Amino acid sequence: MSVWDDLRGQAPVVEQLRRAAAGEGLTHAWLFTGPPGSGRSTAAKAFAAALTCEVEDVTERGCGVCPGCQEVLAETHPDVEFVRTEKVTITIDEAREMVAKAGDRPQSGRYRIIVVEDADRMAERTTNVLLKAIEEPTPRTVWMLCAPSPADVLVTIRSRCRPVGLRVPPVADVAALLVERDGADPALALEAARAAQSHIGIARRLAHDAEARERRDETVRAPLDLTTVSRAVALAERLVKIATEEANASNDERDAAERAHLLETLGVAEGDRLPPSLRGQVRQLEEEQKRRAKRSVTDSLDRTLTDLLSFYRDVLMLQLDGGVEPVNAGLSAQIRAFAESSTPEATLARMDAINTTRQRITTTNVAPLLAVEAMAVALI
Repeated sequence: MSVWDDLRGQAPVVEQLRRAAAGEGLTHAWLFTGPPGSGRSTAAKAFAAALTCEVEDVTERGCGVCPGCQEVLAETHPDVEFVRTEKVTITIDEAREMVAKAGDRPQSGRYRIIVVEDADRMAERTTNVLLKAIEEPTPRTVWMLCAPSPADVLVTIRSRCRPVGLRVPPVADVAALLVERDGADPALALEAARAAQSHIGIARRLAHDAEARERRDETVRAPLDLTTVSRAVALAERLVKIATEEANASNDERDAAERAHLLETLGVAEGDRLPPSLRGQVRQLEEEQKRRAKRSVTDSLDRTLTDLLSFYRDVLMLQLDGGVEPVNAGLSAQIRAFAESSTPEATLARMDAINTTRQRITTTNVAPLLAVEAMAVALI
């Protein structure tokens, strides 16, 4: 076992990080980039564990079994701070808190490490707060920023970071990981990895959640019945509903647990009247949960549209005779018939409509239903 085991299909990245952990080319700031599901945060966590590993032989650091590695993997190490946001953006106050923690001396390890998993969710003003800390780091501080691409990070930041580029892992490698680590059925693991387009997190969910597989299948089949405006409007409503239900399913239980924990901490029994002096804390929690719910719905809708996009991707590959394995192999006959009834230009226009909608819902305050309705009409 080692901390690198989960980085399937990323041999060049593993070699680069192994060498750095051994002291060859180690620098104070790193930028991990790659498509969604490529394992950016997994690579950053593995690297942080290797830098904190307690094994004496530097070439073997990242053993995965020593206390240092175990604490980093469990996100409990006192010298390693993981920063992720469940809101739309990372705030300036959160960035200032990162800078303050980066200035602390390591308590037990060799380095003070700050892992920012959502570096692309910082506005320019927020990113500028980090600039001086990354430009003039305190001794033994290592920054690790994660983003989909270098362009998603301010140029003044990325120019001071060593790049680590991850690629989409092969489907077979993702399936093997699900079998070995999660005990998934091999056939189901391969189907899930292909449907997730090698996104490891989504593949794991599809392999273990029958309802998630059903929702995805419904989404992918939607273009087959998309012939009128009324059906387009109905599709838009259904897609938003699917995304909302999926997001709420993961949030409701967590929200209730957080509220119960807060009330217990405040010494208030569930159902009791809240003293006026404590209402502000409960209200703050509720506001944070609302912001998290909004992002959850946005992220879920983006995944739903990505599934929809895979249908047209398979259509285009047939139309262009691309010779690429289909994502939705179970719909081969329907996809072939759809491809024969359309043109590559029309398919590209539909894919562009979906991608434009994805950008709108993730970067603007557009009403999701209105954006998806406009997209659905363009898909007819």
